[in-house]
Amino acid sequence: MTRLENSSHDLVLWYRKPAQQWVEALPIGNGRLGAMVFGDPKVEHLQVNEETIWTGKPHDYARKGAYKHLDTIRSLIAEGRQKEAEELAMERFMSDPLRQKEYQPFCDLYLDFTAIDPDQVSSYRRALDLDQALVSVDFVHQDVKYHREYLTSYPHQAVVVNCSADQNGMISFRASLGSAHEDIEITASSEGLILSGRVQPDGIRFQARLIVNADGGAVTVKTDSGSASIAVNNADSATIMLVGASSFVSYSDISGNPAGRCTRYLEGLQGVGYDQIKAAHIQDYQQLFRTVSFDLGAKPLDQPTDWRIANFDPSSDLQFVALYFQYGRYLMISGSRPGCLPLNLQGIWNDQLRPPWGSKYTCNINLEMNYWPTEAANLASCHQPLFNLLRVLQQTGSVVAKEHYNCRGWVLHHNTDIWGGAAPINDSNHGIWPTGGAWLCSHIWQHYLYHQDLDFLSEFYPIMRDAALFFVDYLVEDEKTGWLISTPSNSPEQGGLVAGPTMDHQIIRELMRNCIAASEVLDCDHELRSQWQAILERIAPNLIGKHGQLQEWLEDLDDPNNKHRHVSHLYALFPGNEISPDIDSRFSEAAKKSLEFRGDKGTGWSMAWKINLWARLLDGDHAYKLLTTLIREGTYPNMFDAHPPFQIDGNFGAISGIMEMLVQSHLDGISFLPALPSAWPEGRIKGICVPGGFTLDLTWTQGRFEEAYIYSKLDNECRIRSQEPVQIYDSSNQLVPMRNLGKQLYAFATVKNETYRIAACGGRS
Repeated sequence: MTRLENSSHDLVLWYRKPAQQWVEALPIGNGRLGAMVFGDPKVEHLQVNEETIWTGKPHDYARKGAYKHLDTIRSLIAEGRQKEAEELAMERFMSDPLRQKEYQPFCDLYLDFTAIDPDQVSSYRRALDLDQALVSVDFVHQDVKYHREYLTSYPHQAVVVNCSADQNGMISFRASLGSAHEDIEITASSEGLILSGRVQPDGIRFQARLIVNADGGAVTVKTDSGSASIAVNNADSATIMLVGASSFVSYSDISGNPAGRCTRYLEGLQGVGYDQIKAAHIQDYQQLFRTVSFDLGAKPLDQPTDWRIANFDPSSDLQFVALYFQYGRYLMISGSRPGCLPLNLQGIWNDQLRPPWGSKYTCNINLEMNYWPTEAANLASCHQPLFNLLRVLQQTGSVVAKEHYNCRGWVLHHNTDIWGGAAPINDSNHGIWPTGGAWLCSHIWQHYLYHQDLDFLSEFYPIMRDAALFFVDYLVEDEKTGWLISTPSNSPEQGGLVAGPTMDHQIIRELMRNCIAASEVLDCDHELRSQWQAILERIAPNLIGKHGQLQEWLEDLDDPNNKHRHVSHLYALFPGNEISPDIDSRFSEAAKKSLEFRGDKGTGWSMAWKINLWARLLDGDHAYKLLTTLIREGTYPNMFDAHPPFQIDGNFGAISGIMEMLVQSHLDGISFLPALPSAWPEGRIKGICVPGGFTLDLTWTQGRFEEAYIYSKLDNECRIRSQEPVQIYDSSNQLVPMRNLGKQLYAFATVKNETYRIAACGGRS
C-alpha cells in the first residue's frame, strides 16, 4: 500500500478567495446554532441560524371530522374516479391550514475592518478544518499577516470569532448585527449589543447578544444615528462571541424567555478566554469525529476544493472521496446534537425567509435520509433528536389518526414542522401518504439493533407499537385480490391518489416485523403480536410487471420512460431489506430493471439514494459512477448537496452509500466489500459500527479483503458473510472456534470489550 493513515491535515476544504454566494460560504454549527462564514478580509459576514426560529405558533393541523369522507374517497378510487377522489379530498380531508410553517434565518454578524484595502490583500486562504471543526481565514495586508478563526461551540453554546495578526496593535474593526426580519430592535448595553425581535406578532420571539474581548487597544460600544455597534481599535487580538435563543419551549409552548437564556449563555462565557473555548470545542467535537477514519491510499490534490469538485476525477482524486465522506460526518455533528431539533431539509443552515419547501421535515425520503448514516458512521448520539421528534409526532399524529381515519394509534404524512404537523398537506394527489411515521419508526429499531439497549427499546417501543396499531385499523381488503391494501395513498410523488402503492406495503410490513421482534425482546403484547403476524400474511406482496420491473402499484402501470427522481417502490431494496440478491434473485433483478428505467440522473438526494440501491445490488462500479456524478454535478463549492437548490439530505445519503459499498449488515451476517468499486483497489476504513454492538476496522489490498478487526461491545455472537473462508483470532493471536453455517456464513462467540482479527484464509496469521 502507498499510504494508509488519513492525516488530519488531509481533511481540509480550502479556497483562494472569499465566498461571493451563500453556497460558497463555509458552515459551522453546534446542533442548535449554525453560521455561514463568507471570509471577506474587509467586511466579514456571518449569517447565523438558531434551530427553533420558525414561522407559526402551536397549532393542531387536524381537520375535524375528515374521516366522515374517507369511505367515499376510497370508493371513488376503487371505481377509477381518481380526479373526483382528489377533489373531494382537497375539499374535506386535508390539513387545516393546507400548508405547514417555515424555518427562518436568525441574524447577521458583520465585522467591518475599515483599515483593510481589498486591493492590497495577498496570499489569501479560506479553509474549513474538518478534524477540528474550525474555519480559518488567512491573508497578508501591507506586510502584516492576519489570521481569523471561527467556531460554534457546543460546550459554550456560542458562535466565536478570533482575530489576530503577527504584529501588535493591528486589529481594528466595527462589529454590528442585523436580521432579515423586520420586527427587530438593536440596542447597546454596557456589555455589548442586543438584537431582539420576533418572527411574527404572535409567534416566536428571539434575542441575540454580541460581546467582544480584546487584548490591547480599546473596545467601545457605540450608538450612532440610532444604530449600535462595537468598535475595536488597535488591539493585538480580539474575540467576538455571539449567543442567541428564542422563546420556543416545545411544539405546544412558546412562552420561553430568550433574554434569560442569553444571559445564562453569557454567564458561561465570563472569564473564559478564547484558547479555553477553542480547546473545549475541539475536545468535544473530536470525541465524535475521530471515531472513524477512511483512507483510499491517496494524497489530496494540491488544488482548492471548488476546483476539485468541478474537475473531480474518480481515478486520480481518490482522497476527495474520503474528504467528502468526512464532510458528511462533520455536517452531522455540527447539525444534530443531543437536546436539539433534528436536521431539516437544510440541516440548520438557511438564509431565506421563504426557503425552498419551507426547509421543513419532509418525511417521504429526505428526513429519513438525513439519518441513514448515523449508526454505521459511529455517530449514534446524533440520532437522538430524531427520536425526540417521534415523541411529538406520536402525540400530534394520534389526533390526526382519529380525526382523519377514525383509527387508533398515530399517523404522519409526508411532511412535518416544528409544531408537529401530521395531517396531509399541500395537495391531495401527493399529500395523502400515511406511512411517514411508519418509516421513521424504522430508525428506532435500527438504533436498538446496533446497541441492544433494552431501556431505549422499552422507552420507544410504544411509539412503534402505536404506529403499527394505526395500520391494523387502516388497511382494507381489496375486492379484486383479497389482499390488505393501503388506501387512499400515493407513490411519492407521482401517480396521484391511488389504492395500494408498493412502497406503503413494504414499509408497513417492515414496521410490523420490527414490532413483532421488539415485542418478543420485551416479552409484551402477545395478542397484538399474533394479530400483526396474521396481517403480514395478507398485505399485498411485491409484484413483477410486464417489463420485468418491480411494480410501483397494484396495477401493472409502470412506464419504462419515466425518469422521476423518486424510486419509492425500491424501498424494500434500500433502506429496507426485504429484497436482496441473497434472498431472491427474481425480485432483485426486477428492482434492478426498475432502477435502470429511472436512469442515473436526478436531484442530489435522488442520486444519493441510487448509490445505496446499486450498492445493495452489489454493483460497486455503478454506485461509484453515481457518486462521481453527484460530486461533479450535484455539489456546491462549499460541498453542500445541490438538489438544486441546497438540500442536505444528499450529503448524508451519499456517505451512507459509501459505507454500503464497503460493509453491509442488513442481512444475517456482516459482508466485507460487497460492492467495492474497481477504482478503489486498496484502502482502510476504521471505526464504523454494525448491528450487535460491534465496531469494525477493515483493510483491503488489490481489490480483495485483507483483514478486519472487530471490537465487541457486548457478549454477542458475530456472524461474517464471506465468499472466501476466514479465520478468527483473539487479542492473544489465538484461533477462535467458529461455526460454518453454510451459504458463506460463519459465526463465532465474542466477549465484551474484546477485539478479534478476521483474516481471509491464506492471509496473515
